[in-house]
Amino acid sequence: MSTSEMPPASAPGRSTDTATHRRTSGGAWVGWVVFAAVIAITMGAFEAIEGLVAIFKDQYYLVPSTGLVVSVDYTVWGWVHLIIGVVSILAGIALLQGRSWGRIVVIVLAGVSALVNLGFLSAYPIWATLIIAFDVIVIYALTVHWKDVTA
Repeated sequence: MSTSEMPPASAPGRSTDTATHRRTSGGAWVGWVVFAAVIAITMGAFEAIEGLVAIFKDQYYLVPSTGLVVSVDYTVWGWVHLIIGVVSILAGIALLQGRSWGRIVVIVLAGVSALVNLGFLSAYPIWATLIIAFDVIVIYALTVHWKDVTA
């Protein structure tokens, strides 16, 4: 259909309500926010698993706790990971519900998680690298088009 054949906006059966046809500039980025929320929940689950392993089976790690960047017991590392994981899961759920504070909390937690896993890198390099990659993706997805998406 060429532009000359298009019916006018006031044609019968055609809605003149522009609000239903309006598209925001950040429409695609809403999907990124949902993606970031799901990744934050996944990241939180990984953090919690890592924390539980460190709490209940600290012999699992081949590197002694003195070989870590921050030389503390694996039980302490486990609790840190578990707390970050549980809060990340809750913040990811809040972000899925459209809560604006969830976005800020997820960004802060992703940054903290990346730093904590950087310190834990020598104990479990593949797992920590995976979580750091998730953290970077989450931070990117939530900050690149901040003004285009409300939550």
